[in-house]
Amino acid sequence: MHPGPVLSSTFHLGLPSEPTPADFYGRSDNPTWRALEAAIGDLDGGECVVFASGMAAIAAVLRLAAPDGALVLPSDGYYLARSLAHGELAPLGVEVRETPTAAPLPPLDGVALVLLETPSNPGLDVADIVAAAEAAHAAGALLAVDNTTATPLGQRPLELGADLVIASDTKALAGHGDVVLGHVSARDPELVARLREARSRGGAVPGPMESWLAHRGLATLDLRLERQARNAAALVPVLRAHPAVSDVRWPGDPADPAHAVASRQMRRWNGVLRFTLASEAAVGEFLAASRLIGSATSFGGLRSTVDRRRRWGDDVAPGLLRFSAGCEDESDLVSDVRAALDSITR
Repeated sequence: MHPGPVLSSTFHLGLPSEPTPADFYGRSDNPTWRALEAAIGDLDGGECVVFASGMAAIAAVLRLAAPDGALVLPSDGYYLARSLAHGELAPLGVEVRETPTAAPLPPLDGVALVLLETPSNPGLDVADIVAAAEAAHAAGALLAVDNTTATPLGQRPLELGADLVIASDTKALAGHGDVVLGHVSARDPELVARLREARSRGGAVPGPMESWLAHRGLATLDLRLERQARNAAALVPVLRAHPAVSDVRWPGDPADPAHAVASRQMRRWNGVLRFTLASEAAVGEFLAASRLIGSATSFGGLRSTVDRRRRWGDDVAPGLLRFSAGCEDESDLVSDVRAALDSITR
């Protein structure tokens, strides 16, 4: 059965002559972390290290590689990863290069780490992980893949040649909008040991209750992904046919530019898509008319939500929306979205 959370911050050390136990202080390790790490590691195909947030996981990976050379980041991926690299690491002399997700990698001379985000957030472009791994390894660099959008059920980057897989487990993995959590998985024991040391030294440790809740949510990931993907698939033709909508992207759509690459490396689809309305005002009209869609900046939860990404500084159109299809009844959701789109003044 699902073990309860261990909330202790301190543990009995035993006699001075006895070996130090695995659990001796709450910043170093915790049985609840290990239970979650074992479950995620099985899904990722490696050994998992959980962190206090997805950004803590990204930061640990970037800082791990930064002393060894340049960093290559997606120019159209999660904006805080770029912000961290440029704002914290570049002033220390670390070269930061950017490249679009869907473009071939640039020359990797002097590069220590390539970070991919596929499918990307918020653009839903897809990078070829196998090709990127070959290019990175030929240059002596590590390849890390942010797998938040796909989840380990949808994609297993370690099997495709990546050295590290990162995710914000706040999103679909935990899935209920009640925790902030992240993880990194790897197959190289040395990388795993360095990540654990970085977590303890930097203090970016998850709470036991958050870890327990994420482990609980993980049990329904398969069911939630199935419903979310089905809802996304039902929405795509409605969005493509509506005059208020442009630029619909979802890798699971055979007409999507990324579908060919995505279908080679993804095991299943999810519920995250994107589309563009004419303006910020149109977004407001859409949200005001909807009875089911929430306005929120996370994704992968039970409820369908949209996030206007220009709000956060992404270099996208003012009306671009990342839509996270939830677990609502399919016909209810389609009817609600269609009615909300029909309400937009054109």
